[in-house]
Amino acid sequence: MTATVALEASTPAESSPHWSARQGFSYGALGIALAFVALPLYVLLPNHYAREFGVSLSTLGAILLGARLFDAVIDPALGGWADRLFGRSVQAAWRMACVVAVILAAGFAALFFPPVRGNGLLVWATLALIVTYAAYSFVSVTHQSWGARLGGDAPFRARVAAWREAPGLIGVLLASTLPVVAGFPIMVSVFVALLALGLWALFYAPRPAQHIMPSQAKQNLWQPWSNSRFRALMLIFILNGIASAVPATLVLFFVQDLLQAPKNLEGVFLGVYFIAGALAIPVWMQAVKRIGLAWGWLVSMLLSIAVFIWAATLGSGDVWAYVAVCALSGVALGADLAFPSALLTGAIAAQGDQGQHEGAYYGWWNFATKLNMALAAGLALPLLDVFGYTPGARDPQALQALVIAYCVLPCTLKLIASGALFLAARGKKFT
Repeated sequence: MTATVALEASTPAESSPHWSARQGFSYGALGIALAFVALPLYVLLPNHYAREFGVSLSTLGAILLGARLFDAVIDPALGGWADRLFGRSVQAAWRMACVVAVILAAGFAALFFPPVRGNGLLVWATLALIVTYAAYSFVSVTHQSWGARLGGDAPFRARVAAWREAPGLIGVLLASTLPVVAGFPIMVSVFVALLALGLWALFYAPRPAQHIMPSQAKQNLWQPWSNSRFRALMLIFILNGIASAVPATLVLFFVQDLLQAPKNLEGVFLGVYFIAGALAIPVWMQAVKRIGLAWGWLVSMLLSIAVFIWAATLGSGDVWAYVAVCALSGVALGADLAFPSALLTGAIAAQGDQGQHEGAYYGWWNFATKLNMALAAGLALPLLDVFGYTPGARDPQALQALVIAYCVLPCTLKLIASGALFLAARGKKFT
């Protein structure tokens, strides 16, 4: 059984261990469920609370920002906890992930079925977000650390990341479309079932070798920041992440109010975006063999910039043009998901931290991911409120503010990130 297969973390970085599709899916299946709590939550929750419960965008932004920042702050500690568990055994880390997954399922359900209204609703949403995010963080760090500890060369690291992220696109697609076609109760039920299935599959995934004792992991929570490659990669990752998070937060407002698209097309837009991302991943994997991880990621950033410049020219009724925007930006998404994580694994190995501090690295990595999403929601939503945009607006000035937030701001941030990545790739800082 594959539960007994161990890909030695001591495998040299230049080697490429063999990994079958069955093993890849066993590792990556958990990503389907975890994806429900990532991007879809930021896409669905603001829109749901604003339209169903009348919560203002400023209030929603503040709640999302506060809950996400709290969650981000505890991520490094959760990463250290994961390292200590892996130091005991891979099975110890897996067992704890199962326990925490129960809390995750309860918190996720509480968000979409609040038993209170008024001020009580805001308190409930805040507490439910904190619990859900914290549980999600631990399970995610455990999942990421598991894959990073497998080691391998750049193409293998990219495949591991792809097997983790590609199933996540399936989860994003399900989470985005199920509320429309089946309602929130079905979406939550599917999430719980997929979470259980993913943890069961992970038990049979290839296992990294054990390297260190728990006490050593605890003493090196800040170890990632001594790694210059990690610091450079984090700067690029944060800039690019905010650029991606802003349109993710605003996409339904853009579709409903600027494009004035029929509601039944919302699932089509999201579906095209995520399906294109999944289909593009094998192409990006081939690109890694030819141009490397860093240059491949740079190409995807430039593609995304070009696509969102085009999106800024769209107006009411341009639904099919927006389908093309979704498809092309989805292609860029495929690289955006797999390459940064693969570069991080390489930075860990280059520093000599492989098999020892992956939890700490991914704790800080997830801290940055959540900071990106928090800033996107906490800044973009209140700014739109200040400039006169509210859901359902048709005023040209309000819609112009929406275009600037959805298209122009992300392009500016991505351009800065791509410049930093170009300098790093040219200097051969990343492998």
